[in-house]
Amino acid sequence: MKRYVYALLVVFSLASCLSKQDVLQNPRVAKRGQPIHQPHKPQQASTPAKQATSLSGLTYIEQYKDSAIAEMEQYGIPASIKLAQALLESGNGNSTLAREANNHFGIKCTPEWKGGTTYHDDDRRNDCFRVYKRVEDSFHDHSQFLLRKRYAALFELDKDDYKGWARGLKAAGYATNPKYADLLISLIDRYQLYRYDRPETRDEKTHREAIVQTEIVENKTQEETPVVETKAPVRIDIHEVKQGDTLAAIARKYGMGTAELMDLNGLKTESVFIGQLILVSQ
Repeated sequence: MKRYVYALLVVFSLASCLSKQDVLQNPRVAKRGQPIHQPHKPQQASTPAKQATSLSGLTYIEQYKDSAIAEMEQYGIPASIKLAQALLESGNGNSTLAREANNHFGIKCTPEWKGGTTYHDDDRRNDCFRVYKRVEDSFHDHSQFLLRKRYAALFELDKDDYKGWARGLKAAGYATNPKYADLLISLIDRYQLYRYDRPETRDEKTHREAIVQTEIVENKTQEETPVVETKAPVRIDIHEVKQGDTLAAIARKYGMGTAELMDLNGLKTESVFIGQLILVSQ
């Protein structure tokens, strides 16, 4: 009888050990309903078939594309260029100047400016910036800003030549970043902004150029005020995403928060892709 009881105890002991071993080795065996925690891996850059677009960028484009088209028809500045510059300089309309002053291109006050003003630290402490009643007024004033001698050659380009305009703006000193033209072209291609550009006939171009060049000559007296005082060259720092980059790592590298970096670039997720140009300062 004692031998029989002892044998039963040995069997139960072995069964218990096997059961514990099965739980430890087989992740599909739950242990009293305890959840299995998978280690979190940071999302790394990958190469997608198509470049991603941000929802805030798309919303901004939809809201202001008509203003860009209207300026293009009047002056010949490609609507794609106007929109790409606005996206960059206003942070998709999220910058303080854009939200509080309707100033989407960072144009500063000049002696002849009679409109509203606001003050923000920029090249100098408490720099004076223009305030507009409507965003459309900012788009128009940006066109007026370009109607000066240093940009005159650009208006000889076709109004759907966005690549020529992007490179011409950089060559004329509009921005200091050596990749400024590439960034504009990248934005235009990513959002297909060239869809809003319109070709023109030879006669239409000749007529438009005559009007624009006349305005440039008339504005020549205003150029006695140095351009740098009206609008300093755009200084934009850009990070090009490499293999293994994450948005959080990029933010840390430039002393920013991930949320701050997402807001600056109008991103809705932390996903990034190889070759993507990320704004890291404005």
